[in-house]
Amino acid sequence: MILSTGSAWRPIGVPGEQELLGHGVSSCATCDGFFFRGQHIVVVGGGDSAMEEATFLTRLAESVTIVHRRDTFRASKVMQKRALDNEKIKVEWNSVVEEILGADGKVVGVRLRNLVSGETKVLDVTGVFVAIGHDPRSELFKGQIELDDEGYVKVDAPSTRTNVPGVFAAGDLVDHTYRQAITAAGTGCAAALDAERFIASFLKN
Repeated sequence: MILSTGSAWRPIGVPGEQELLGHGVSSCATCDGFFFRGQHIVVVGGGDSAMEEATFLTRLAESVTIVHRRDTFRASKVMQKRALDNEKIKVEWNSVVEEILGADGKVVGVRLRNLVSGETKVLDVTGVFVAIGHDPRSELFKGQIELDDEGYVKVDAPSTRTNVPGVFAAGDLVDHTYRQAITAAGTGCAAALDAERFIASFLKN
């Protein structure tokens, strides 16, 4: 058996987010960035993913505002510098999105609240990219397969073997770091090979 249920992007959990998903709200800059060419957009988050999304989007958007709840990013120094040195990127520090505003079924802005001053303001934007992390879809396997502290399936790397004989795992279900289609496909191939060898070992006997 090969487990490959992937991961799901972590939503902000504010009014307007689910209603406008796919109509201005996205979790994938490389997938949807093209639709926001020449527009003003927001990226929510402070890690490497948020920096990468924001930097990529500057190739297409007129401006990108990163909204982060703290006064420093948790992203790597290299990723931070790349984003902060980009003239198209602005940062709203110590701030959270309280609501995503829509009109005629599309995003028209976000309401921000500053966690230090308590002040609120509205940014007129047409796109909101959420980059606050992913959660592995591993709920089904709890109590059956060994998981790590973050809920990812543990494998005996570099193989894809889990702690249960004959059960293998691949893709974003095991991947904390890369979460790319090509790396998921690669581990999927590895899992298929591991499974084939496992079955072959029984046939030989």
